[in-house]
Amino acid sequence: MPGMNRRTLLAVPLLALAAAAPVTPQDQSDLQRIQDYLNGLHTLKARFLQVAPDGQTAAGIAWLERPGRMRFQYDKPNPLLLVAGHGLFVYYDRELRQITNIPLGSTPLGLLLRADIRLSGDITVSDISRGPGMVQITTHKTGSPGDGSLTLIFADAPLALRQWIVTDAQQRETRVTLYDVQLGGTFDQDMFIFVDPKVVPGGDKYYQ
Repeated sequence: MPGMNRRTLLAVPLLALAAAAPVTPQDQSDLQRIQDYLNGLHTLKARFLQVAPDGQTAAGIAWLERPGRMRFQYDKPNPLLLVAGHGLFVYYDRELRQITNIPLGSTPLGLLLRADIRLSGDITVSDISRGPGMVQITTHKTGSPGDGSLTLIFADAPLALRQWIVTDAQQRETRVTLYDVQLGGTFDQDMFIFVDPKVVPGGDKYYQ
């Protein structure tokens, strides 16, 4: 982002302050605030706008319930649905009647759904950037940086998650922006269980 103060942490795990790591007290403070914020985030509902690697856009409603649950319901006529629960991301394409299951831990976005988010150890913060009223970090798995990365972008003062970018192993970026964000509340747990309409007539009651 133009005009931003960018600091590269040289793939050193957050809070593990090796002598060679150029981590400032402000970096340390901001990263701790982000970690605390994410662990305090329990439920969220928002509209979203997604920009795919090919530039195509899609919108819909997102629900997040930590730990382990997420639902992305795309506005029609988009045929896609994403449901996270029971350790899996389930992608369903209604047009193709195709289901893809991916373990939560195998995608960078799984970090957001962990019960205890620790931006250290098996997670490395590779970059922190700041701009007027915002801060962002980029993370990847410490043991497999080639698998992709997750960039989290926050409004600041107060801190609030507003956008993320998932970069896959082929360096293709999918950007998701949240708006009309509502925090708190409870959700019907059936929202986080995908039922195959080929097996049970009607399938997912929320996906009509």
